Amino acid sequence: MATADRTRTFMKDVKRVIIKVGTAVVTRHDGRLALGRLGALCEQVKELNALGYEVIIVTSGAVGVGKQRLKYRKLVNSSFADLQKPQMELDGKACAAVGQSGLMALYDMLFTQLDVSSSQLLVTDSDFENPNFRERLHETVESLLDLKVVPIFNENDAISTRKAPYEDSSGIFWDNDSLAGLLAIEVKADLLVLLSDVDGLYSGPPSDPQSKIIHTYIKAKHHNEITFGDKSRVGRGGMTAKVKAAFVASNSGTPVVITSGFASQSIVRVLQGEKIGTLFHKDASLWEPSKDVSAREMAVSARECSRRLQNLSSDERKKILLDVADALEENEDVIRTENEADVAAAQHAGYEKSLVSRLTLKPGKIASLAKSIRTLAHMEDPINQILKRTEVAEDLVLEKTSCPLGVLLIIFESRPDALVQIASLAIRSGNGLLLKGGKEAMRSNTVLHKVITGAIPSNVGDKLIGLVTSRDEIADLLKLDDVIDLVIPRGSNKLVSQIKASTKIPVLGHADGICHVYIDKSADMNMAKRIVMDAKIDYPAACNAMETLLVHKDLIKAPGLDDLLLSLKTEGVTLYGGPVAHELLCIPKADSFHHEYSSMACTIEFVDGVQSAIDHIHRYGSGHTDCIVTTDDKVAETFLRQVDSAAVFYNASTRFSDGARFGLGAEVGISTGRIHARGPVGVEGLLTTRWIMRGSGQVVNGDKDIAYTHKNLPLQ
Repeated sequence: MATADRTRTFMKDVKRVIIKVGTAVVTRHDGRLALGRLGALCEQVKELNALGYEVIIVTSGAVGVGKQRLKYRKLVNSSFADLQKPQMELDGKACAAVGQSGLMALYDMLFTQLDVSSSQLLVTDSDFENPNFRERLHETVESLLDLKVVPIFNENDAISTRKAPYEDSSGIFWDNDSLAGLLAIEVKADLLVLLSDVDGLYSGPPSDPQSKIIHTYIKAKHHNEITFGDKSRVGRGGMTAKVKAAFVASNSGTPVVITSGFASQSIVRVLQGEKIGTLFHKDASLWEPSKDVSAREMAVSARECSRRLQNLSSDERKKILLDVADALEENEDVIRTENEADVAAAQHAGYEKSLVSRLTLKPGKIASLAKSIRTLAHMEDPINQILKRTEVAEDLVLEKTSCPLGVLLIIFESRPDALVQIASLAIRSGNGLLLKGGKEAMRSNTVLHKVITGAIPSNVGDKLIGLVTSRDEIADLLKLDDVIDLVIPRGSNKLVSQIKASTKIPVLGHADGICHVYIDKSADMNMAKRIVMDAKIDYPAACNAMETLLVHKDLIKAPGLDDLLLSLKTEGVTLYGGPVAHELLCIPKADSFHHEYSSMACTIEFVDGVQSAIDHIHRYGSGHTDCIVTTDDKVAETFLRQVDSAAVFYNASTRFSDGARFGLGAEVGISTGRIHARGPVGVEGLLTTRWIMRGSGQVVNGDKDIAYTHKNLPLQ
């Protein structure tokens, strides 16, 4: 339950679960049974049974299945003349009677294949008027659950007292949604899951791009904001019925989640506490303020402050950075104290050495960061630079200028120095900023954020840089594509991949840092040794550290190679071999060439030549930084031209792939993408452009009265 959202922590105490399966989930668009979805549902139920959950199913679909069968039967038995006549609507009760047996037979077959026993219980609303029935029902359900049997309920529409099961809403319950809600109360379920054909309850029709999913329903807040779309394409009530049932059940003490029956493992994920679907809970109103509101307010405030920052003069923005640098040095002792507490806690918790290394602010780091910030401050102002001037027509001039992106969301792991670099770049580029660091660096990040925002003048506002402290807020922030302009994740492959899959906001970053050094046959081996040792051991946890060493096959018996490998081992580097190196060097075989160690380990392999090295890098590399060591200029140029990475080096360590070392002042991250920015991303990567036109009353008027010149003008 470590990944559970804070509003779903009660899931750890759930034992008895009712799952309501809607007609839209049970059937396909053509009315036939959705065998794949039903099979996946039954597999989840088996998994939950094995974990000790008591599972009850309320299923719809009998009417829909029966209608499909009767339509087919009627078609087979009709003459051509019969088919030309107006077709009467099939009787709903007859459809229910025919469909019920087929639906239950399918459930029985699927559960039997999974070695799970199931049972059928058909009820009508009038049954619940009898106290004796309700008592017997409770006893039967308890007995079945004790035997690990899955009770499957359905309203017996074939003998329902309602004349039209699609329309009549009289009685104790009026559809399978309300039946599920009633059963949740009767059998004292711990949770009711209502499966739908959408991801949950939205503020409007799910097809409307402006509609937003509501993760926690609060009646006072959402009741008058929701606009319901059409009812279910096949069932009776659609989302309206589900919300009514959820409201009744949750008010009676049974939490309810409406979620997708189409999504993989949706029921299991709900019970793991993931923030999916819409939760109805009797205590939901106590959870205000909503994270949606606070996340949005934080982003909006950052944008407002960024606009005030842009209105300052270049010298005023420069002074803010110089004040930040001074504040860091003045508060170095308290910063180091908080960082040491984070490091001690991480070591006590058993974190990997590579993470602890990234977390540590080593001696001299604060001074180095302050120096980088001052370098950035003295660089040319990047905002409002005229990049191009064009005379469109006489007295009509068009200028292309640089401007900030807007609001940046940076999510990073375990590197408090990243917070300083990113914040200084945001200030220099005029952007608003939201920061979410790893929990292992919470104390370091908090004190650094306080020091930096304390140096921002009141006419800009300290909300220019917001620090997100709760993991729960990330999901909400990633939905704010209307107020956040760019997400930059800095961390593990898993983090970057999760962020990219969870947002519509553009993402800049790299998932892997699998950097190669290729030693060509003509290489100066003393130079090669210096470069390889630096690339691997200078900072093994960095994304620009060497992870794979490629060596020309002619160097297999070269004394210089033996010396290099011995030096690596002496420094504590564990060597793993590709298929060839594994055999020749008698070292452990690497599990994969596409692996980022981020520690004192690397892979070595022999290749036939520069083209083989290039092919290897393209196949297994991550497009980050790759290096060749050679004295052959022609071979070097081949490598530099053909290796398709963000940074390609000739006789230089991969560790130079860094914003500060490139002279960018600092870096917000390294991008291996191809759109917007690539490689170490400094100030320029946080800018976009806008067009400014200066005229004297010109109009288009079908281009009748204007003579275009499109003349390039000198920059002013």
